[in-house]
Amino acid sequence: MSETCPICGLPKDLCVCEAIGREQQIIRIYLERRKWGRDVTVIEGIDEKSCDLKSIAGKLKAACACGGTAKNGKIELQGDHRHKAKEMLVGMGFPEENISIE
Repeated sequence: MSETCPICGLPKDLCVCEAIGREQQIIRIYLERRKWGRDVTVIEGIDEKSCDLKSIAGKLKAACACGGTAKNGKIELQGDHRHKAKEMLVGMGFPEENISIE
């Protein structure tokens, strides 16, 4: 007998908890200017409990060919990658209408 999800009660292979969690998140992507005029793209609003921030940050860094980090509930990418980050997040299953670029 397969394991069941403690949240939704469905078998693990049919569990939709992660998809539902992604649909309820409001994600904000903005540009921050740091010391010495460096641009940093900041992505906030992704729930750390339902999604693995470090793996998402790793995928974004690889796609944007830049450095970055995931800390304090935010993902920071070196440089201006706002539109590319939004495209990648939509590709990962986050709804486009819940992602705002500022």
